Amino acid sequence: MTDAEKVVLDAAGVARAVEGMVNGLLESRLEGVAMCAVGLRSRGDHLARRIAAAIQERSGQEVPVGALDISLYRDDLDQRVHKAVVAGTDIPFNIDGRDVILVDDVLYAGRSARAAMDALMDFGRPRRIRLAVLVDRGHRELPIAADAVGLTLETTQDQEVRVRLSESEGEDKVVLGPLQ
Repeated sequence: MTDAEKVVLDAAGVARAVEGMVNGLLESRLEGVAMCAVGLRSRGDHLARRIAAAIQERSGQEVPVGALDISLYRDDLDQRVHKAVVAGTDIPFNIDGRDVILVDDVLYAGRSARAAMDALMDFGRPRRIRLAVLVDRGHRELPIAADAVGLTLETTQDQEVRVRLSESEGEDKVVLGPLQ
């Protein structure tokens, strides 16, 4: 970590943020409608598992979890410096009629969320899609808002939010720093 970087959430902060997201999702659930969680690869899928486990523990309702790769649904595919690396989608359940919790680590322009909704529609017709994000950093380019947010963070365009999760990076932490 450099001097210009700032830890905005440590491990305990990430846990509190996820708990806050779960609270919001449980408050706005539709009674009698089956829920599922689908996380955007590569960190949203880890968060989706955490959220689903917490919802299941608190409500007793089974919440299946899937992972969604939006690489081929992005609207900037031809502009990206790095070519799309397809990690694969794994949604081993039917989403028709379900309350789908779409989970991502950071909400920024809204383009990833839009691509994810497009991709989900190829798998069926959910009753409702709710967006849950660990960090909302603003600067939207599309009219997309999250239904559950762990942390709303004021950022500038020349900053980057880096999420580290124990499942992929060995620790839970959110850092704000200069673009790399």
